[in-house]
Amino acid sequence: MTNKVISLRHAIEVNITPGMTVHISLQAGAATCELARQFWGQDAGFTLIMNMIGGHHALSLVHGGLVKKLIFATCADIYPRPYPNPVIQRAFKNNTCELENWSMLSLTQALMAGALNLPFITTRSVIGSSLAEDNKHAIRVVEDVFGSGEQIGLIKSINPDISIIHGWAADPMGNVILPGPPRDAWAAKASRKGIIVCVEKIVSEDFIRRHSLLVKIPSSLVNAVCEIHFGAHPQNMSAQSLPEFEGYGLDREYLNAFRKATEDSEACSQWVKEWILNCRSHEDYLNKLGNKRIQALKGNGNRRISVTEKKAPTTEQALEKEATPAEYAIINGARIIKEIIVKHRYKTMFAGIGISGLAGWCAYYLLKEEDYHVYLIATGIGYEPCPGDPLLISSANMATAKMISDSLDQHGVGAGGSNSRCLGVLGAGQIDKYGNINSTIIRSRKGHDIYLGGAGGGNDIASLAQEVVVVAVHRANRMVENVRYITCPGKRVSTLATDEGLYLKNGSELVLKGYYPKPDVSEENERIDEIARGCGWQLRRAPQIKKLAPPTATELSLLRSFDPDGVFLG
Repeated sequence: MTNKVISLRHAIEVNITPGMTVHISLQAGAATCELARQFWGQDAGFTLIMNMIGGHHALSLVHGGLVKKLIFATCADIYPRPYPNPVIQRAFKNNTCELENWSMLSLTQALMAGALNLPFITTRSVIGSSLAEDNKHAIRVVEDVFGSGEQIGLIKSINPDISIIHGWAADPMGNVILPGPPRDAWAAKASRKGIIVCVEKIVSEDFIRRHSLLVKIPSSLVNAVCEIHFGAHPQNMSAQSLPEFEGYGLDREYLNAFRKATEDSEACSQWVKEWILNCRSHEDYLNKLGNKRIQALKGNGNRRISVTEKKAPTTEQALEKEATPAEYAIINGARIIKEIIVKHRYKTMFAGIGISGLAGWCAYYLLKEEDYHVYLIATGIGYEPCPGDPLLISSANMATAKMISDSLDQHGVGAGGSNSRCLGVLGAGQIDKYGNINSTIIRSRKGHDIYLGGAGGGNDIASLAQEVVVVAVHRANRMVENVRYITCPGKRVSTLATDEGLYLKNGSELVLKGYYPKPDVSEENERIDEIARGCGWQLRRAPQIKKLAPPTATELSLLRSFDPDGVFLG
């Protein structure tokens, strides 16, 4: 075929039937809405594969009962900060949708095996976690047959029936340029029955040839090409390396309204009706958004951050208010991260989202002041955190990256490569005295389990990085004797930094090594007893414990420059 260009409605009609396993890319918002319109009210019985589903139109498919099984890496909302998603929580509680959680890397590896027509693929992620226990149907842990003595995971390949992706451009045959990072390329290549491609613009074959280094999907795998302007909304599209295109930013206002609607089932149904079912086409959807809003998002998506904009505000601004518990924890984390990186000469640092990410960002600049440059990994590889927006995947941060790639490079090579020398920095929904982290399910003894967000990339970092630092706010229900679900094994966790103190691994357990004093508690033993009462495990203390200095004005100035609205700082 020389021309595969058809309407989105027709592409869904001829390529998707009930019972299929469907992969949807993060940017394929318009196509997801069309899928919901065509199958709403039916017993569609889809198995849905997505890396991240939080804040996406695909949640409407789960809410409407169109999805019988969800295969994912993370299901939490990530904007304005990580939250458990109510749609997923209701589906889990009511047992209306089976949830199969993998890590970012292990899911990518399973899809890669599917694309290569392999029965399975090896991995070092997931081993020793509750994910491996939950997914026994698709993973085996064996000893390395070549005699290293290491335990290796064998993950069964995954093949969607059909993949729906949204990219920047394609020629009429379907050679596709994806936005960065190209995290959905392997899922698309693994699809047994082909790919539905949506793009911002259909271009000529000559354009594709001139940009062939950016083409991630060949036309031989593509069934249909649909031109869908602004089709990623409410997600963003970065036009990095493509000056011919006009990028657009994340619609934060829309995501906040969507998040609020999902908190109540009836409100969520009303939202789906208003924004999807009553909009009979993507054109209707754009008309509802309005041109003024669209133009504003385009302006946000095309702003470039210069080096001169990255300076922190003055220390006078930082002194206006007292440091919050989150700020105490972050500065505590930043200091020990800096110390560990210098001591062990780590080359890379993988810092996650939220307060752990902010601790990594502060440490990055504290190290830079001493002429020690560490490569940051997450938004991209070798990026520099920009002030004004604590969102990890902000377009400003992405614009500073020296390499944009998928989970194989970021988690596989960046965190776990043979020459990477990586320090991981993670947060924790719960952490126990052994360093095991739970960010998936809060197990209730009364049977009222709560689903959080899934493994994301945290399991990969905990499994692959040479050492892991955890940054968290001290709470008794967060620091527990034993986590009842292990999302991230604690084997590589060496340090826990909180707003109360600093814990270092001594043998297999975390031991209190330092503490923040309080003005109203003069005696050291009294202060440590107070910390112990707020800890969910029997607190052990080091023979010598140091007093931690409170955050300085300079440290707070740097930290608050990243999060001026207090999204994470509180």
